[in-house]
Amino acid sequence: MVGAGVAGLYAMHRLLRLGLDVVGIEAADGVGGTWFWNRYPGCRCDVPTIEYSYGFDPELEQEWSFPENMSAQPEIERYLNHVADRYQLRSHFRFGTRVTSVAYDEDAGRWTVETERGDRYRATYCVMATGSLSAPNRPDIPGLDTFSGEIVHTGLWPRDGVDLEGKRVGVIGTGSSGMQSIPLIAKVAADVTVFQRTPHYAFRVPVGPVDPELQSYVKANYRQLRQKQRRTPTGISGTTLPGADGPRAAVGAGALQALSDPAVQQQLQDLFAQSVRARVHDPAVAEMLIPTNYPIGCKRVIVETEYYEAFNRDNVRLVDLRRGGITAVTPGSVQTEQGEFPLDLIVLATGFDALTGPLTRMEVRGRDGRSLREKWAAGARAYLGLMSAGFPNLFMITGPGSPSVLTNMVVACEQHGEMVTEIIEHMRAVGATSVEPDERAEDEWLDHVAEVAAGTQWTAPTCNSWYLGSNIAGKTRTILPYVAGIDRYADRWSEIVGRGFQGFVFDRPVAVPA
Repeated sequence: MVGAGVAGLYAMHRLLRLGLDVVGIEAADGVGGTWFWNRYPGCRCDVPTIEYSYGFDPELEQEWSFPENMSAQPEIERYLNHVADRYQLRSHFRFGTRVTSVAYDEDAGRWTVETERGDRYRATYCVMATGSLSAPNRPDIPGLDTFSGEIVHTGLWPRDGVDLEGKRVGVIGTGSSGMQSIPLIAKVAADVTVFQRTPHYAFRVPVGPVDPELQSYVKANYRQLRQKQRRTPTGISGTTLPGADGPRAAVGAGALQALSDPAVQQQLQDLFAQSVRARVHDPAVAEMLIPTNYPIGCKRVIVETEYYEAFNRDNVRLVDLRRGGITAVTPGSVQTEQGEFPLDLIVLATGFDALTGPLTRMEVRGRDGRSLREKWAAGARAYLGLMSAGFPNLFMITGPGSPSVLTNMVVACEQHGEMVTEIIEHMRAVGATSVEPDERAEDEWLDHVAEVAAGTQWTAPTCNSWYLGSNIAGKTRTILPYVAGIDRYADRWSEIVGRGFQGFVFDRPVAVPA
């Protein structure tokens, strides 16, 4: 098992219950995955935390309560540590150990996993719970390595924090981590310069304590909530108290799919623009913060708290890079075509090499020594986002071609953990030693992933997002997540299992004559 985040913890729990001998390998020195590494100011969940929780054990649901409706990073990290200890998972992981290579030995039918510390493991199965957003993207800016001040990436924020007091801080990037961190950085730093390449659509969500009445209602009705999660596109039920006037979670009602309607798009874009103009005092700055050339939903829809108000502060400056981009970083500044900006500290809020990066950045070799990086050079190829032909017994949790990042990731991780164990249980029942997708089934799944995305906001001609790999230089543009939702994905899985795990090839040991 590679990874001890939401996916790795649950998969570990499932596999141990099968009676398997499992070793987990984790680069961090603790559990949490995303919620271990992303410690930047303002980091919090963008899913109602009542729903961002495991649903496999009713006792766990009853004993843990999140204090806020959209919990911050420290609370989610505490929750995942509680899960690791409650189910005695921690002892099965080797922490502070980064995997460098994973190679398949065809003669032995085993995977060899090596780490940068020189550890070497041999395994029948290899489960890559490496996360969808865990390979930080460090931009290739001339002179970045010459900067004499501190450089920190939001996805690798130091555990001991960063001293921002009284400093001139430059934030490069205004995606989710940028929007969440900028208001809090601005309250501490002397001066904040925000370098914006592309404005994003973001919507304010009030953050506060969970309504005790709602908390009680949910705890009494968790089983129904979990069923609703599995039957919505995004894995979010949008649960409210019966008769409540508050709106249900829009994404839970399938609103992301409705964004393909031009009339809906235009109405929402107009409302968004009005909101920004009302919240930002300087009309010129407000216009720079309003997207104009791509539809809502093409990029990640961000939830924010006081992001736009931050630009009303005297110590916050917006640099719209569409009017002249960054040309270089010097020992003491960021230079752009619009001028030079002296800085003491640079925050890279530049996102991730999504879905594929966590796997292609390590050396993964399957049959005939073929690397996964080579196979995916022209675009990721994985049946159901779970396995790739030519890589037997190698499972990818929430890999490319699965709902993953367009859904409630806890639900998606549980769904894939269940699928992995169902396949292994079937193998044991029929005496199979290896499993991998049939290439034809893999091709047909890729066609299906492209088909359901065609004509949607995610693949609009003007859309350039990490959902398509557009944020990484040289990465082939292709839709990475399965946009039809967790519910349709679950239906497809049920059909596949009902047809004897259609699309998977199970090999049995060859009988040797006496």
